[in-house]
Amino acid sequence: MSFSEERQVTVLHLVQPVEGGVARVVTDLVRAQALAGLRPVVACPPRSRLAAGAEAAGADVLAWPAVRNPGPALAAEVTTAGRLVRQCRPQIVHAHSAKAGLAGRLAVRGRIPTVFQPHAWSFEAVEGGTAQLALKWERFGARWSDRILCVSESERRTGEQAGISARWSVIHNGIDLGHFRPGGPAERAAARAALPLPDGIAPGAPLVVCVGRLSRQKGQDVLLRAWDQLRVRGARLVLVGDGPYERRLRDMAPADVVFTGASQDVRPWLHAADVLVLPSRWEGMALAPLEAMACGRPVVMSDVNGARESLPPGHDAHCLVPPENPTALAAALTALLTDPALREELGRTARTHTRSVFDVRKTAGAVHRIYQELVGLSRPTTRECTDR
Repeated sequence: MSFSEERQVTVLHLVQPVEGGVARVVTDLVRAQALAGLRPVVACPPRSRLAAGAEAAGADVLAWPAVRNPGPALAAEVTTAGRLVRQCRPQIVHAHSAKAGLAGRLAVRGRIPTVFQPHAWSFEAVEGGTAQLALKWERFGARWSDRILCVSESERRTGEQAGISARWSVIHNGIDLGHFRPGGPAERAAARAALPLPDGIAPGAPLVVCVGRLSRQKGQDVLLRAWDQLRVRGARLVLVGDGPYERRLRDMAPADVVFTGASQDVRPWLHAADVLVLPSRWEGMALAPLEAMACGRPVVMSDVNGARESLPPGHDAHCLVPPENPTALAAALTALLTDPALREELGRTARTHTRSVFDVRKTAGAVHRIYQELVGLSRPTTRECTDR
């Protein structure tokens, strides 16, 4: 397919879920695309965080009332997706995560250049027969993906090893380095003083923050089991986020663990923290650790897809633990909370590394080049997405 240089390229982003990291990735991407002269359109469930954020970022937003999991509504969701494609007539369809990847590829079936971005594989999120069905679909659906876009090499390897045959691209997640900037002692003190904690926090109290949807994927239940094993005087734990596991987690959490709910801006929590922890069971490449490291904070993560690629050289021994291992997680947190010099060194090198590698403008520019390749353009249709 070939288009003249003067014609504005429309990109339809079909998205479900509409919160957490996927929503932030899409919002940052469409903001860069709008600034670059493309026409980004986001089809997602209405009255959602993503819908509001994408519109503010410069995208046209269309209502696609899809639920997160496959089920009886799938046929209607595929039909609606097809209608939205006909309505906005995109040159590229970019489907984000498993549900949109399923409905979008069934609706388009290769008739329009299609990018599928899994944001972690569907077959990792389920077990037993459901996992086998999900894997069979991903193998089959790849035929309707002109490109499968992974956010880490480890995510790509997982797909390849699972028997998915595709044209692959790997583009690391990026973050807004203008927003997630380092905070020194003054910013730390100000952030702590402003935090909505029920009984406040002492200026020198060790503070661990976990940012993520309260769900099985993010592993906060593993973190709470690790917290029971932690023996660091005065340490506090804050869980920033909401989600389907909230009641379960509240039931198992000690009284001094703080649940904040969802936050529109997590930067104050990162500035206030001594350590950011994310004990996920699976990921593609998580955003919260990148955001924390860009702010100069050390992180502790489970060793899932994308984790090692997020870290600077030499951080693995201090910052990675096996998934679903609360004892190892407690030991890693204890080591950092009791060694201020180690925290300072890890935070400094993490900040330098993250700010040199994970700029969202580089991510958007790389995605734009994939679009150009797929629509058969010999020259850019617009200004590059890295121009600001």
